[in-house]
Amino acid sequence: MGYLKLLVVKDFKSWRGQVVIGPFMRFNCIIGPNGSGKSNIMDAVSFAMCEKIANLRVKSVRELIHGAHVGKPVSSTASVKLVYCEEDGEEKTFSRVIRGSCSEYLFNDKSVSRSAYISELEKVGILVKARNCLVFQGTVESIAMKKPKERTQLFEQISNSWEYAEEYEQKKKKMQQAEEDAQFNYNRKKGVAAERKQAKIEKEEAEHYQMLIKDLDEERIQLQLFQLYHNEKQIDFLKHNLDEKNMEAYIKKESLSTAEDSFKVKKKMFGILNRDQQHMEKEMKTLEASLVQQRALYIKAKENTSYQIKKVEMSNKCLRDKEKLCHKEKRNIEELEIELNDIEKAWRSFEEKIEEERRERAAEIDLGESQLERYKELKEMARRKVATLAQQLEKLRWEDKGDQERLKLNRRKKNEIVETIKQTVEQIEEHEKRVEKLEEYAKICTVSLTEKKQQEEVLAEEIENATIRMAEVNKDLNNVVAELQNAKIDYHEGRREQMRAEILESLKRLYPDSVFGRLHDLCHPIHKKYQLAVTKVFSKYMTAIIVATEKVAKDCIRFLKQERAEPETFLALDYLDVKPINEKLREIRGAKMMVDVVQTQFAPLKKVIQFVSGNALICETVKEAKHLAFDGPVRLKTVALDGTLFLKSGVISGGSSDLRFKARYWDEKEINKMKERRESLMNELKDLMKIRRKEADLKQLRAQCQGTQTRLKYSQSELDLIKKKHLANLFMEKSKLESELVNIEAQHDMLNEGVVQRKEKIEEFQKKINEVEDVVFRKFCEEIGIENIRVYEQEHVRQQEEIDKRRLEFESQRTRLNVQLEYNRDHLQKLTNSVSKLRETVHKDEAEIIKLQKDEEKLLKKVNELLEEQQHLKDRLSAHKSELTKSQKEVEEFRKMMLTLNREATELQREATALETSLEEKRLSKHNLLLECKVQDLKIQLLFGSLDDISEVELGTEIEGTQTLSGVYEREEGIQIDYSTLEANLKELESDEDRKDHVKQMQEEIKSKEVTLMKTAAPNLRAGEKLQMARDKFQESIDAFETSRKEARICKREFVEVKKRRYELFARCFEHASVAIDRIYKRLCRNSSAQAFLSLENPEEPYLEGIGFHCVAPGKRFMPMDSLSGGERTVAALALVFAIHSFRPAPFFILDEIDAALDNTNIDKHDDIMFSQVLTLDLTEYPEEEEQDTAENPSHGSLFE
Repeated sequence: MGYLKLLVVKDFKSWRGQVVIGPFMRFNCIIGPNGSGKSNIMDAVSFAMCEKIANLRVKSVRELIHGAHVGKPVSSTASVKLVYCEEDGEEKTFSRVIRGSCSEYLFNDKSVSRSAYISELEKVGILVKARNCLVFQGTVESIAMKKPKERTQLFEQISNSWEYAEEYEQKKKKMQQAEEDAQFNYNRKKGVAAERKQAKIEKEEAEHYQMLIKDLDEERIQLQLFQLYHNEKQIDFLKHNLDEKNMEAYIKKESLSTAEDSFKVKKKMFGILNRDQQHMEKEMKTLEASLVQQRALYIKAKENTSYQIKKVEMSNKCLRDKEKLCHKEKRNIEELEIELNDIEKAWRSFEEKIEEERRERAAEIDLGESQLERYKELKEMARRKVATLAQQLEKLRWEDKGDQERLKLNRRKKNEIVETIKQTVEQIEEHEKRVEKLEEYAKICTVSLTEKKQQEEVLAEEIENATIRMAEVNKDLNNVVAELQNAKIDYHEGRREQMRAEILESLKRLYPDSVFGRLHDLCHPIHKKYQLAVTKVFSKYMTAIIVATEKVAKDCIRFLKQERAEPETFLALDYLDVKPINEKLREIRGAKMMVDVVQTQFAPLKKVIQFVSGNALICETVKEAKHLAFDGPVRLKTVALDGTLFLKSGVISGGSSDLRFKARYWDEKEINKMKERRESLMNELKDLMKIRRKEADLKQLRAQCQGTQTRLKYSQSELDLIKKKHLANLFMEKSKLESELVNIEAQHDMLNEGVVQRKEKIEEFQKKINEVEDVVFRKFCEEIGIENIRVYEQEHVRQQEEIDKRRLEFESQRTRLNVQLEYNRDHLQKLTNSVSKLRETVHKDEAEIIKLQKDEEKLLKKVNELLEEQQHLKDRLSAHKSELTKSQKEVEEFRKMMLTLNREATELQREATALETSLEEKRLSKHNLLLECKVQDLKIQLLFGSLDDISEVELGTEIEGTQTLSGVYEREEGIQIDYSTLEANLKELESDEDRKDHVKQMQEEIKSKEVTLMKTAAPNLRAGEKLQMARDKFQESIDAFETSRKEARICKREFVEVKKRRYELFARCFEHASVAIDRIYKRLCRNSSAQAFLSLENPEEPYLEGIGFHCVAPGKRFMPMDSLSGGERTVAALALVFAIHSFRPAPFFILDEIDAALDNTNIDKHDDIMFSQVLTLDLTEYPEEEEQDTAENPSHGSLFE
């Protein structure tokens, strides 16, 4: 083993300039008063051995430079170099240099990384992390007072067992996960087996349920065939009567067609004029749109010109910035070229230095042949001298090996039992967790079952109420439909009225808050007898549209023109000039004011009613109306109940047939209310049908309740099995294993005592052999300048590797600079091209500005021309409007004549409509019966056609068009049903009562079977598929279980291997230290009664827990370490340090003021012991003179070995 030869410091702490300390001998002691710099030598060595800056009594690395602590550093750098000498005389240098706020590491005067530097230190036996060669001032006592866990970490670093720590944790975690997966797959296999059994039961239930459904379908088919047969007979009878009535109505319509042709000619002339006006208005709008467009283009052109000018300014600014970047990039390229030349020069200089060093090493001389012969002779001589000792040593080693094997076997058995106990405990915990989960699951199932039963009760009640309500709604709906059919006999709505209604709806959508509706829709007479009188007074305002403002009225008129709709009268609330009511007229007997017999819920409409009615009076008879109008002191406006109107001017207007037609607008309101009632009932019926369809949900809910009860039963049985059987067996097995473990530990302790005694004998024999070999080779080693011959044999130099590494660094720097230089040149070229493109862009944009200014002038000229053309078109449109008004009056006269003829044709069609309505009812009934067969999937026999031709739209809701209904009925007429399965006596039933009674009887039978089916829980109709899936799933679970169990075995085996390697490394170090520490402590105390021993808190896996350290001082009883005096703790700490050092000894050992806690008497006593002990541990013999000098001059400072 080598030694520390020299310490070279430069501008470090208290040394200014370069100072060489040494050469050091095999044992050195540095003595001096406080403040003389003894600890600075310790700091210098620690600094060179990569110690942290915080442990060097400074805050930053700069403070280590000489003079820096007073703010006057003598230099910007400082360094410490250790010269280490191997046994063969070869020297190695370890240097650390301060540069700024960083450190540089040099090995053999070559720069290396910190990790490589530490690696080289470890090669010579110096462990930086473990500090196996440094004991700082004041740290001796802290070593003794370390916590057990900290001692374990120290032993792990010394023994290198920490290298397996991470792998140990990974393998352990992987093993635990594999065992959990195996248990999970086992439980999963049990669960799938239960599912397979349940699937078999569900399949049997599904087959029984299908038989019940089949019987119910056959009963439903018989009922539908019976109803369809008699429905077709009634449809044929009604068709024959309807054809006769339609022929009579056709003759009447021909006469009406002739009158309509004359009306169309006048209407066509009006339409031509109206279209011309619309065309002119369209031209006006087109011109206005063109004017708006041209103005927008002019504004846009103006903005484009402004934008282009700003764009040119920004381009010029960007051009200047690009030119600056080009100049900057050129300077960067020049700097990179200079740096590249410097690298090339440094490389050439390095190659020359390497060549010179090679020539110097070539001059060294190796051992000659004579020296090799002498080495062999001395080796043989040493072997003969220790032959007897070697034989005894070999015998002891064989005995020790046998005991070690028995110990390993014991440990393996112990580990297996501990692992089995651990697995048993884990199984107990898993079973307990499983019990908790099953109890929680049972509780959840109980709560869920209660909730589902409550939901089932609520849903059943809801369906029952919906069924009752459906019967009531169907009854009300039939009454409303009958009333509507009766009303349609006297009600006719032509195409014209439909268009007007659509126009009104469009206006309401456009102006929802301003268009309120027609006057006759917003108010109504207080009694039906006043309808004719009110209609006569309202006259042309009867169908007027009420709006909020004059502006809205104009917008609506404009919309009517665009849509080419018929003219409408608009009454604007803010435009009407309403005259006040004469309150005296209310006092006239036998008459009522018109405003009093008309009521409305829309408050603002009262103003409109007052405007239309004025001070008009309503009388019971014509005679009374005439008397009030003309015979009084003042003429009044009166009207009789039959519609005869008397004006103040003397004009008398009688009630005409046209007046009666207009008065029917009030009846239309009642019809509309019935329609709304029908729509409301239909919507409610749809909602009730949705509730009825929830019967399937009710069946599913009942099936879920049954499944929950089954799962709850299985959970309870499994819970009882775990508690009564599995857990009891596991607790019994655990107690047996623990008793077996106690017996094995007792055997292990007995074997351990024998091993410890034998090791002491082995070390004693080995020590004697080493002393004989050192005596034989002493002169030979001194001649060749090494400590011993083994050092020479093990020498291998790695200088060539460092040279190759340095060359690689030069090559990397040169490559980096070349790449950077190439990138900068490409970037410069791109910037140059960008500058040239920007200049071209600026020239183009300036030319574009001139072009845009010309376009702006052209657009301004075009806008002025369009304004002149717009004024000319307005004059033409005004003249055409007067001509259109004249044509409109002629069309209105012909329309009145048409209404009279239309009313006569309606009277003729009344009887045909009644028959058609009855036929529609029968067809609708047939459609609903066929649709019910299709929806319920009843397989009735057909001669022609298919049930797929039946539309699934529910008819009778008046939302389908005539073409849709006729198409549905035509397809259904093509369907011919086979009634051969219907009994003959059922076909012969003629009276309606007999048919109804039989239908009721069949419905009761069907309902009875439905009730039986509902009481039967709905099974899983896919139980067969579920059974097959359960079987496949069971096989998969078996395969997964086998795979996971195999994986668990592999993981366990890998974990045991890693654990064994880690334990062996740690145990080797601990056993060595635990044996050596007692012997060292006895020698330090010079008393055989002194005792020191180490104990493991976890003998099985010591690296997971702490290590106890206890000492019994001479003449004292056993006390904890913190109860010992300072001196006793110091001696105990030294014993621990020397014991650890003896396992992996460092080439030198440095101790700083280790006697601080000792008094003067014990200093003299222990110094001699320490020195002799150090020499003994070193196995190096020192001259007696040197020992005497050391004993006469005891240390009061630092000790260096």
